[in-house]
Amino acid sequence: MIRLREVTKYYSTGYVKTFVLRNIRLDIAEGEFLTIMGPSGAGKSTLLHILGMLDTPSEGEYYFYDQPVHTFKEKMLTELHKHQIGFVFQSYHLIDDLTVYENLETPLLYKKIKGSERKSLVAEALDRFHMVAKKDLFPHQLSGGQQQRTAVARALITKPRLILADEPTGNLNSKEGKEIMEMFAELNAGGTTIVQVTHSEQNAAYGRRTIRLLDGWIQS
Repeated sequence: MIRLREVTKYYSTGYVKTFVLRNIRLDIAEGEFLTIMGPSGAGKSTLLHILGMLDTPSEGEYYFYDQPVHTFKEKMLTELHKHQIGFVFQSYHLIDDLTVYENLETPLLYKKIKGSERKSLVAEALDRFHMVAKKDLFPHQLSGGQQQRTAVARALITKPRLILADEPTGNLNSKEGKEIMEMFAELNAGGTTIVQVTHSEQNAAYGRRTIRLLDGWIQS
């Protein structure tokens, strides 16, 4: 599904290069549940953002289903990201002045999906994630777990092939965190490819493989 070859990311200030990722070589198979771990500043989020096409490598090659992503212009990257990838963030990233229903509908509007189909897809997501009773509430009226459930539902509503999760339980209590991780495990069992960044060994145990980053290098 994904091949990274010698992917490097750095920022230049004058003649000085500050490296965030160095010579990353990584294969991710379709249907895999991969965990990325490492201390703060190791490059985890940068790697996830490159995988999600929200950032581009300074050097190296990125292939997504054999498509050479590293050669794509911004418009092509946006289209590929919009149709193939769902992102779940630690801070939920819900739109504050939209209801749960409207937050779920937003990515479908971007994809120009017709009204009747949008209605059906949102109803299906609300039911699947046990949020039917909360559909008319705003994010500030929800618990952390309910907000993250909404964020996961929104990431999945366009049926992406890949879910990228950046510390998805970081703002949740242990019960809510366990619910989200069990949800990811269920999604993965159904065939969705998942890559998560986490500091939690407990969350990492839900995945099938773990890679560890240190100072931008893959250690193991």
